[in-house]
Amino acid sequence: MPVLELESVHVYYGPIHALRGVSLTVERGEIVTLLGANGAGKTTTLRSISGLIRPARGRIALEGRNIAGLPPHEIVKLGVGHVPEGRRIFPRLSVEENLALGAFTITDRQEIRRRLEEVLQLFPRLAERRRQQGGTLSGGEQQMLAIGRALMMQPRIMLLDEPSMGLAPVLVESIFEVIQRLNQRGTTILLVEQNARMALEVAHRGYVLETGSIVLEGPAAELAHDPRVQAAYLGARE
Repeated sequence: MPVLELESVHVYYGPIHALRGVSLTVERGEIVTLLGANGAGKTTTLRSISGLIRPARGRIALEGRNIAGLPPHEIVKLGVGHVPEGRRIFPRLSVEENLALGAFTITDRQEIRRRLEEVLQLFPRLAERRRQQGGTLSGGEQQMLAIGRALMMQPRIMLLDEPSMGLAPVLVESIFEVIQRLNQRGTTILLVEQNARMALEVAHRGYVLETGSIVLEGPAAELAHDPRVQAAYLGARE
């Protein structure tokens, strides 16, 4: 049974038909990437999964349970971690406080502390800055903080929306190393990423969205060599 399955999901923004019957699956332990141009529906897909947008019709199943239409906090409790585009950390709160907010449904303080230390071990740079305000961190550190906050709920699947956006090339490589390390530790990931080349290098499989519809899917290595993907997202190779 897939960790996540979308079946014929349709989303409208008023008269705009943003998602047109999107269907995809993410198996346990996979990194699946969702590629597409700006406005193709990638972020809308993630927001539909996490309950921030209610689909007009279609099924979104988390390990077989239909979660379409549930409120976001219930979907978080069921095991969906969402790292949104732009990171959305709390700049005036410390690193520790930002991370603790990721465990908002946990009442056991010892368990929160255990998870906090686990995340800080995963991200030593955050451990060094644990008392520092989130807004004073670099872009790459803020992205690590946003990922760490989602990890505090020990999600069944993590949704990553444009994790490399706005980062210097050296930090992009660092973030993708983090993504691979998370996956090696067992985290299942659905990745939306503007850097299609890097996304296809770390992903197991991928889907391509155009104007709200899936137009291509397959193993990441095959998509990377597909002439249509190369022309649209990877650019010409010299």
